[in-house]
Amino acid sequence: MPRSPLALAALASVAVPGLDVYDVLRSPHTDADFEVVVVKDATGRRWIVRAPRRAAAGAALEAEKGLLGALARAEEAGLVTFAVPHPVGAAELGGDEGRAIVYTEVRGAPLVIAALQPGPGLAAALGRTLAEIHELPAAVVEDQGLPSYTAEEYRERRLAELDAGIQTGKVPPRLADRWEHQLENVSWWRFEPTVVHGDMGEHQVFVADGSVTGIVDWMDARVADPADDLAWLVASAPEDVLDTVIEAYTVGRRETRDPHLLDRARLASEMALMRWLMYGVRTDNPDVVADGEGMLADLEAMIFED
Repeated sequence: MPRSPLALAALASVAVPGLDVYDVLRSPHTDADFEVVVVKDATGRRWIVRAPRRAAAGAALEAEKGLLGALARAEEAGLVTFAVPHPVGAAELGGDEGRAIVYTEVRGAPLVIAALQPGPGLAAALGRTLAEIHELPAAVVEDQGLPSYTAEEYRERRLAELDAGIQTGKVPPRLADRWEHQLENVSWWRFEPTVVHGDMGEHQVFVADGSVTGIVDWMDARVADPADDLAWLVASAPEDVLDTVIEAYTVGRRETRDPHLLDRARLASEMALMRWLMYGVRTDNPDVVADGEGMLADLEAMIFED
């Protein structure tokens, strides 16, 4: 059963002793895995409450909790210039969902790609932020027990994902052939694995005053292909904005010998539609499956238009 915002606010009061809830509103970040509300206390301070809807989501939330602490220490050490949410308490939900977790709110507002302009400014700041993430020591992720892959292991993982998608019969054959050819082109997959956010997008990047203030939603973090964190930009940013981001990103990276970074990012952006379809299959959600099939059909038409 869905929980009401008031029920989640009550959980926040349990999780953080002394929290005096003054107001509560449902967050637009509520989705199939999490219910999210924003709680205001009597002083006007805002807190984020996230409650998992499924056991798997609850496990991911717990894994993220330790990583957020490690990332906060990385900020204190000057390794990154952005903030992350800070977990301040948790409350049991009952059943097998796990716990609701209360976080401090990251300063700023979610990034809007359409507002980005090429040249010095926020687009360049975004490139530097992505470079900071990819320059983090792998131990930041590995010490939390999160996944870590070699380049070859990650290529094989993507091939296995493609095979699973093909078996559903819902992936257009021309797209499947395109992706298989690119995955089997081993020259594309000679990269140095890095810490990656794993679910980067507009809603995960918080900005204010022309700079990146915070990054949220670290549940898919891993050591893997840095191209994954660029996929959303390749798919949606204007070319001149993307050029600015990549230029600033490259300056901030020690590893520069990756000529196929954007090729893999484009592939990742395309295969993300299949992963959305597969999420619908796994959760037996016909609406998500239909949405995924429609997006794949649109992608096929765009790529292979006569």
